[in-house]
Amino acid sequence: MNMTVTDALGELVANPYRTLVVRWNWKSALFSSIIRALIFLFANLTAGWRAASGAMLAEFAYRAVTAGFYGAITQALRQAEPEWAACVAALVLLPLVSHSIELTVHLLRGTPKILASLIASVVFTALSTLFNLYAMRRGALVVGAGSDSVAGDLKRVPRLIAGFLAEGPLTVYRWMRRAQILTDRTAA
Repeated sequence: MNMTVTDALGELVANPYRTLVVRWNWKSALFSSIIRALIFLFANLTAGWRAASGAMLAEFAYRAVTAGFYGAITQALRQAEPEWAACVAALVLLPLVSHSIELTVHLLRGTPKILASLIASVVFTALSTLFNLYAMRRGALVVGAGSDSVAGDLKRVPRLIAGFLAEGPLTVYRWMRRAQILTDRTAA
């Protein structure tokens, strides 16, 4: 049986403990907290080392706790069909939740370059969410039954990145081929 996006999101709401806590994605928490901490460090360097390191530590702490839940949401959507709807749901749901909380954290701590930091973080979220969904649909970066080790996942990353980057042009090519086939059929 195919799972729809509504089914996947319904499961998140109906069983939040199982889908968000038990399936807390520590791989997402690890990678996200490190990368995003660096984004906030570099975005705030012009405000001084102390401000930059404070922003970095705040982001690291926030993401170390929450990114596992966001990874669990992405993992829940990985089997939802159609694939484009799962991508749209992930691109709307995750940034809405994560960046609302992120903004609050950095407003409360007084992060000086908050606009630059958040813009960089939102752009990263869009790209990383799509990549993570792509990778998870192929069995990488998931936790729980049937998951691989971090080392096994990391070995697959170069091939996953290549496939992810090729996916857009391949999709456009498929659309163009379908349009050409339809045009040829109507002309015949």
